[in-house]
Amino acid sequence: MLEGLLLERKSISFDSCIAQLFFLHLFACAEIFLLTIMAYDRYVAICIPLRYPTVMNMKVCVQLVFALWAGGTVHSLVQTVLTIRLPYCGPNVIDSYFCDVPPVIKLACTDTYLTGILIVSNSGTISLTCFLALVTSYTVILFSLRKQSAEGRRKALSTCSSHFMVVALFFGPCIFLYTRPDSSFSIDKVVSVFYTVVTPLLNPLIYTLRNEEVKNAMKQLRQRRICS
Repeated sequence: MLEGLLLERKSISFDSCIAQLFFLHLFACAEIFLLTIMAYDRYVAICIPLRYPTVMNMKVCVQLVFALWAGGTVHSLVQTVLTIRLPYCGPNVIDSYFCDVPPVIKLACTDTYLTGILIVSNSGTISLTCFLALVTSYTVILFSLRKQSAEGRRKALSTCSSHFMVVALFFGPCIFLYTRPDSSFSIDKVVSVFYTVVTPLLNPLIYTLRNEEVKNAMKQLRQRRICS
């Protein structure tokens, strides 16, 4: 996808398009599950810190990693199978910057309403359910902070703020795109590039700038520049 955007390459084979679609949904769904697991991790660390080593032990972490990749694979396979089973005999121009399920199935020479409903029930349900789980976890965390000291609240909010920013930037476009059956807007292409390119580029900045070591290094760098 990035190669096509940078080199302005506007053609892709059907097999490559399906492969792009498969891995796009695999990595996107895995990230959705990962963000949900991270929210649970923060809930345990903030609300029941004494039990954290027991609840989030190595075995549980390995199981969660396996579950997120297994879930992402199953989701991606469902999306891919629903797409390739359709007959394609008409136009071959996709109204998008990359191969995704909604623009690809529009090229099918058959009624895709039922397929669109199945796709939305899969992608939309995963996005919306995980987002609601995240909101619930943060609501519980915020209520639990009332019993903590001011320093404890500051540390907890600092820990959660970067994660919540990533959640908002990633889930917003996903919910906007994948909870609407058989409908499209002109802004869809911009939104799709935002969550596939812009948000992943921002992730390292958002997380590292919340790190104390990175903050101290940035302060030292500014002081050196001022002194010089």
